[in-house]
Amino acid sequence: MVIIGIASACSVESYKKITYQKADSSQHTTTQYLNVFAPADRSRLRDVFIFIHGGGWDSGSPALYDFLGRKMARKGVVAVIISYPLSPNAQYDAMAGASARAVQWVKENISQYGGNPHKIFVSGHSAGGHLASLITLDDKYFNALEIANPIKGAILIDAAGLDMYSFLKRKNFGESNSYIKTFTNNPATWKKASPLYFLDESMPPLLIYRGGKTYPSIERSTKTFIDSLKTYNSNPNYKVLDELGHFSMIIQFLFSSNLLYDEIINFMNGGFTEP
Repeated sequence: MVIIGIASACSVESYKKITYQKADSSQHTTTQYLNVFAPADRSRLRDVFIFIHGGGWDSGSPALYDFLGRKMARKGVVAVIISYPLSPNAQYDAMAGASARAVQWVKENISQYGGNPHKIFVSGHSAGGHLASLITLDDKYFNALEIANPIKGAILIDAAGLDMYSFLKRKNFGESNSYIKTFTNNPATWKKASPLYFLDESMPPLLIYRGGKTYPSIERSTKTFIDSLKTYNSNPNYKVLDELGHFSMIIQFLFSSNLLYDEIINFMNGGFTEP
């Protein structure tokens, strides 16, 4: 653990490249790391926000989202930005397994950084939203680690892959397609990869944002997901930002004044209240 820098003006401490998963050829795992951004004030334990980056399951890096970690920390939250193995070297199941292991690391270690291990929330954009929702809803990933699911809620930001089964069945991609490399060519696996099929009455609360100008596939799968979610929650925490496309849904967080920061923190505090 190394402190990379302390921004005294905003009282945020940054810790970079902390290994949460070591490479192990026998377990087919690769070294993965995370970055922690924490308020310097340790007078109380803070809620924890874990962010999983997007990138189509085959690209992206935690370093691109340092801005999000710092801004969340400035607002009084301990933020953790994680890496995970990428396609074609890994399939979705290994990505979700690594993401769950990152949550386990947070559960076991975050109090050292001023975070509350009993108030862990996960979030993600695009492919990261898929992984965040999958490990929130399908307990198999935490069962494999022999721990109870510690996630108290999930914030999905224009999440892709909420219904991979219908998407891949409709597209009929060939073997060389990047999605097939990530999700295989087996329809039974597509269902196991789809958060849609793990909704139930015991799931943690979800806060879901979608861009009004996002990709048609995300619009379609999110609608299906929300319709199914209403079986368990007649008034889900769901908001469409009409003027935003897929990438602007995450770029908007570059601005500290963005009201979604307050909405997310309100959600983490037990409600969804638009400022």
